[in-house]
Amino acid sequence: MSSSTFPKRVVKTFRKLIGDETIRPVSFIGPLRRYNRDKFRADIAAAPNVALLAIPQGIAYAAIAELPISYGIICSAVAALVAPLFAGSRHTVLGPTNATSLLLYGFFAASPMLAMRKPELVPLLVLMVGVLCIVGALLRIADLLQYVSRSVLVGYVSGAAVLIMANQLKHVLGIAEQVNAIHPPNFFSLVVALGSLVGETQWQPLLIGASSLVIYYTIHLLKPNWPSFSISLVLVSAGFGWLSTSGNPSFAGVDRFTTFTFADLVPHFPDLGSKQIFDDISSLAAVAFAVAFLACLENTVMAKSIASRTGDRAEVNQDMLSVGVANVASAVSGGMPASGSLTRSALNFASGARTRFASIYSGLIILAAALLIAWLPSRGIALIDYVPKSALGALVIAIAISLVNRNNIRICLRSTHDDAAVLITTFFATMLTPLHVAIFIGVGLSITLFLRRASKPFLVEYEFSDKGELREMGEKRKRPNPAISIVHVEGDLFFGAAELFRNQLQRTAADPSLQILILRLKNARHLDATSVLALEELIRFMRSDGRHVIISGAPREVYKVLRNSGALELLQEGCDRKAGESNLFLYRPSNPNISTRDALKRAQQLLGDQKADVRIFYDPNKS
Repeated sequence: MSSSTFPKRVVKTFRKLIGDETIRPVSFIGPLRRYNRDKFRADIAAAPNVALLAIPQGIAYAAIAELPISYGIICSAVAALVAPLFAGSRHTVLGPTNATSLLLYGFFAASPMLAMRKPELVPLLVLMVGVLCIVGALLRIADLLQYVSRSVLVGYVSGAAVLIMANQLKHVLGIAEQVNAIHPPNFFSLVVALGSLVGETQWQPLLIGASSLVIYYTIHLLKPNWPSFSISLVLVSAGFGWLSTSGNPSFAGVDRFTTFTFADLVPHFPDLGSKQIFDDISSLAAVAFAVAFLACLENTVMAKSIASRTGDRAEVNQDMLSVGVANVASAVSGGMPASGSLTRSALNFASGARTRFASIYSGLIILAAALLIAWLPSRGIALIDYVPKSALGALVIAIAISLVNRNNIRICLRSTHDDAAVLITTFFATMLTPLHVAIFIGVGLSITLFLRRASKPFLVEYEFSDKGELREMGEKRKRPNPAISIVHVEGDLFFGAAELFRNQLQRTAADPSLQILILRLKNARHLDATSVLALEELIRFMRSDGRHVIISGAPREVYKVLRNSGALELLQEGCDRKAGESNLFLYRPSNPNISTRDALKRAQQLLGDQKADVRIFYDPNKS
């Protein structure tokens, strides 16, 4: 290969690797050109509804991750502003979510030494998540998410929901400080810690939490379309928050959030010049991969869910790019990891939003609210100081309960044994291991079970009937010509199937009377290097005893793999090309059995029986 053609081959191979889908640097230009007054009215009407939900959710998810609440509000604003500029979906709303927040909490809870450096490590972690998502989008990694079983997500979300409830219970019982001192590494340790400290429960936070749940479920039952989370938080904060700040001795010690100021909104850039930057990157790599994977998986599921209702085409790699850029923006502005929010996106769609600009308008409202909250302390008003942690903890428990979808769990448990195994394993992995490990355990098991099902090629020995029809050879019938075997190979022949492919062929080739093995590869797919090596071993094994292998019905894809790998040269050894001899016969759509007839003629030629009549029958009306 010349030096001038090598770069072209590399570029061509890379393009085939990443696919043909075009990733646009920005995606809002076209929608902006088509924007009009009617779309603006619909978008501006939907934006306040999303903002009213996003602000308390941002506070709640920051509380789940045990970060300052400003992180959640900044992420909600910045992600909603930046993501639509790059997204493929027009109803996507990004921000902090339950799953990614709990993943963040679980990682730092299991690493107390890193937890002490959380303010400086979180921006770096979010930046790493953004870079991973951008690179993944350019490599079209989002297309591979379809191979992750939905049972993984159901099991993970269900397990995370149980862990959220247990973790927030410490605030409702008023024993958060004592539990945090123990640093329980997993769910069961947390339950033991809660049980040992239950005698120290304080009635004030328990009353506040119970009141929050009563108000939440009452509003949710009577007015399901109202923002019950926001209203409940405001009412409880106004009542019990006032008691806590007014000097009432009974509620003076209730644990409350601390409001943020403009100083807290100053961007916290990742310190890339730190002397231990590479050590930090190494420490955060696993959780960064887990958060990036989970964020893109959530976003893909959400985008496809809404696209099925709108008729739009889901551009999962374009959406993955938007997740990456949103996280980079969140990292440099002082936020937490951003993901696709199903609740906010569904509300955006239900509120009548027409374009991606509705998300931008809601982001502007959230940003204005954050600036207002930061400005009010200078006027002697600290709104966040009125919010009891037990109230938010109780409302987060209510959200966590809603995450446990019994219908999805029932479907996963009853559909197949593999789905049930994946769900149960992922669920208990969230209980026993750090969450960034649990998600990979579930994904690894899901892919393993998928490969086990996909790695079973179907091999059947064939014969020609008296009418010339190709048919499966019955178990009780012998080969018409015992020296020739026609083996039809159907299915995937990638690396996972290579060993089974080799073993099945070796059993056939072990017959001492067999002189010619004809492999019919018409329906063989995804031949790769591992299977080519197995095929070469078979050819050499047969030739060591003076026997031969012939391939018939090979499609163009199989032919290219054999040619590029060099296996074709081995297959064609001993053939007189000038005389038209060949051991490879390609598939012909006009008559699928012609290649097998020619392979039989070649086999009889090798056996020295060129006078035999090879009849063939082809009925194009038959399937």
